[in-house]
Amino acid sequence: MSSPTALFHVLLDTADWSRLAPAVQRMHAEGRVIQASGEADVDGARHAFARLLRRLLTLPEPGHGQRIALTIERHATHERWTRRFARGHMRSTLHPGGPTPLKEKLGPVALHFTLRRDGDAIDWQLHRVTLLGLPLPRTLSAQVLSRSGARDGRYAFDIDVHLPLLGPLIAYRGWLEIDHVG
Repeated sequence: MSSPTALFHVLLDTADWSRLAPAVQRMHAEGRVIQASGEADVDGARHAFARLLRRLLTLPEPGHGQRIALTIERHATHERWTRRFARGHMRSTLHPGGPTPLKEKLGPVALHFTLRRDGDAIDWQLHRVTLLGLPLPRTLSAQVLSRSGARDGRYAFDIDVHLPLLGPLIAYRGWLEIDHVG
């Protein structure tokens, strides 16, 4: 059953929502608080600037086979996602509306997405990046490929972020299983 404040269920039309994998529907629509755990492989550039940028944005450091715990807290106007990796943590706040249907805020950066169903998964299509509320020119913006799907009946994610001139900032992929819904 959908929580009235679950963003993804509202942002995708009903026909698209019904075609998503059950694991994707559960992760993005159940309860006010979801706790999930799983495993992720994290890659990324290892130079000093990339490490500093990951710290500023609360992104995890590279490492394969990392345990990951995710908590999604749903509020009246937003969702707060906290991802705890073995080698770091990542916090973001997701809001509906604005120039695109979904805005994800990571520290001083906001990523503006449109969600699109692709098969039984969700593609997060990046349209705009802002830094401290100011839009970045497309030539300075990150390229973000993000997909939420299912693999072997579990929720699966695949995120890849490349920066102009710097290359891969972070890529993480893996799976999660819901431990608790509150």
